[in-house]
Amino acid sequence: MTDPAPSSITSVQQLEDILSQPTNAAIDTLRRCSGDFLILGVGGKMGPTLARMIKRGLDAAAGGGKKTRVIGVSRFSGPTGKTLAADLNANQIETIPCDLLSQPDLDKLPDCPNVVYMAGMKFGSTGQEAMTWAMNTFLPGMVAQKFKNSKIVAFSTGNIYGLAPITHGGSTEADTLSPIGDYAMSCLGRERIFDHFSRTLKIPTAIIRLNYATELRYGVLVDLCRKVFEGKQIDLAMGNVNVIWQADANAMTICSFDHAASPPFLLNVAGPEILSIRRVCEQFGQLLNKEPIFTGTESPNALLNNGQLGHRLFGYPRISVQQLLRWTADWVKSGGASLGKPTHFEARDGKF
Repeated sequence: MTDPAPSSITSVQQLEDILSQPTNAAIDTLRRCSGDFLILGVGGKMGPTLARMIKRGLDAAAGGGKKTRVIGVSRFSGPTGKTLAADLNANQIETIPCDLLSQPDLDKLPDCPNVVYMAGMKFGSTGQEAMTWAMNTFLPGMVAQKFKNSKIVAFSTGNIYGLAPITHGGSTEADTLSPIGDYAMSCLGRERIFDHFSRTLKIPTAIIRLNYATELRYGVLVDLCRKVFEGKQIDLAMGNVNVIWQADANAMTICSFDHAASPPFLLNVAGPEILSIRRVCEQFGQLLNKEPIFTGTESPNALLNNGQLGHRLFGYPRISVQQLLRWTADWVKSGGASLGKPTHFEARDGKF
């Protein structure tokens, strides 16, 4: 963030403002981009703040000049979806309700030079394997053909690397891929499909392998903090993790438009540290005056990304892990809002 980080975050409005504040690098990238932005799957956990960040960055880049459209696409179904659409509209982000797997719906979407692909299925994938593959692998082919004249930045996941030895420092973009389970395998399928169409249709593409974005209402740190606060057991089998402040992850995603290429540019988006789950929970215990309850022992491997390429290109994350721990503990202790969606980061069998 360009402004100094506050000592605490006390409201959803303040949180949303901080999460949507673009970096100078993101503003510079948006200044170099021409044309409108279309965000597919904007209704997910990261989509709304990414859309607002793009809008704020474009406004800053324009300096009061020509306004560029930012369009968010999602089902926007039910009361929650309608509320989200109204909120995005209030922030000058256009919304289009759409079932992306419906070819007629997809065909009606406006052609935009810049597309962010965030659609996908993770939670609930076990037992719905066919839908998981349709969303994560078939849909990317539909999107690539529809937006063959656009730049595409597509979200993926570090889960496609599989479990890596902790001593290796996290998987790099050049490492062998060993996905475990239908979710991770179908996400590798997503990458392969975007790769195919990037090469055959010459679509400039960037693929973002994320592990793990966190904010105060959702994320690995929130899961761990709540378990410490509520006196629940913490399984140590997945003993290590990467985390990155969601705003920093979104800013890196925006910057990747500068590097979209054919074949695709691959980028791990991850924090610079490999965190110990035990140590993180002990620190939460000190901040909350609670004693963590552990079960099991740490495994020698984990799902870990090495984010050094992104740090070299775009700079270190603005918000440190220590700041995230303090913010999260304050938020949980004060009864701050929660999305109520556990990350299940501890799953080692690929089942979500």
